[in-house]
Amino acid sequence: MADSMKRDFLPFEVVFNPNWWHRTAGISFDRPFYFDGPARVQNDMIMRRVLHERYGDMGLGEEDPQPRPVAGSLYVAGGFIIPALLGSEVAFAPDAAPQPLPITLTREQIDALEKPDFATTSPMTELIASWDEQEAQYGYLIGDLNTDGVLNAAYHIYGQDLFADFYEAPDRVRHVLEVIADLIVDVALYARGRTGSCSISVNRMAERVDPRLFIHANCSVQMISPVSYRSMHLPVEQRMAARIRPFGIHHCGDNMHRVAAAYVETGSVFFDAGWGSDIAACRKALGDAFLNLRLSPIRMLQCTPAEMAADVEGLLRAAGPLDKTGICCINMDYGTPDDNLFAVYEVIERYRRYGA
Repeated sequence: MADSMKRDFLPFEVVFNPNWWHRTAGISFDRPFYFDGPARVQNDMIMRRVLHERYGDMGLGEEDPQPRPVAGSLYVAGGFIIPALLGSEVAFAPDAAPQPLPITLTREQIDALEKPDFATTSPMTELIASWDEQEAQYGYLIGDLNTDGVLNAAYHIYGQDLFADFYEAPDRVRHVLEVIADLIVDVALYARGRTGSCSISVNRMAERVDPRLFIHANCSVQMISPVSYRSMHLPVEQRMAARIRPFGIHHCGDNMHRVAAAYVETGSVFFDAGWGSDIAACRKALGDAFLNLRLSPIRMLQCTPAEMAADVEGLLRAAGPLDKTGICCINMDYGTPDDNLFAVYEVIERYRRYGA
């Protein structure tokens, strides 16, 4: 991580689902939200203003946001570019994240899979064109795009046989993972070269820790065994980490402690730990890496402020050195009580002031 970058103690980030933004601010998440430069700029200003009006006391948003050339939204999560480059159609909706549609290639097609040239393949061609227009107008770009994860993208094109083939056709699976991994790093490096960041759209905490940080999304790793991870997936991530640093891992599942020791072997400096993971065990395995603690958006929606405050207390007490710890709640739905967010923030502020 960048030693020269001043980082807030115990940074806190929130991200709301498209349904929250659609019903709160009237934002539509149809295709133009992602691919139309002026629409991105306009929606970015709306988001910053709404966040300030509602949560300005927590330091979120801006009172008078000005136009800025966003390459991709900094306030929603959702990866679709990599599956789309591999041939998936993407379904857009006004109030939901984009959904890559499965294509389930034949085994022959999987064996013949080659990495596409992203710069000449839709939809990156459209996105790059809009970036060029924005950069010509403003002179710079900010933000990036969600490059998803190897196993996530593989499932979109391989189907459920992917997991059986970890055992029955490991060479085929290894080939697919390596092709996708190379594509992800290609796109991330390109985005970082244009904007200075590559993973804020994976988790906003990247902006607070080190904008150059690449975060690989391991959402689906919880669906394979630790043995399969170490033998099949870890070598792919090590190869990725050799190409793009600083390297980080996002694990939104509830079992990160099962693979934390293997994750260390990627050389990662940042770990995004899913709710339900054994945080004390993760910290013990990860040493002095930055540990980002994820609250449950379901509990944030359904629980009381006192219960959410207790959740935060439990995480922070297990997390070890808090100077290398952050906390977030990602993909909160419409209806999430503001009082729950303020309860979480009050606990974090207390730890910032007094340490407990």
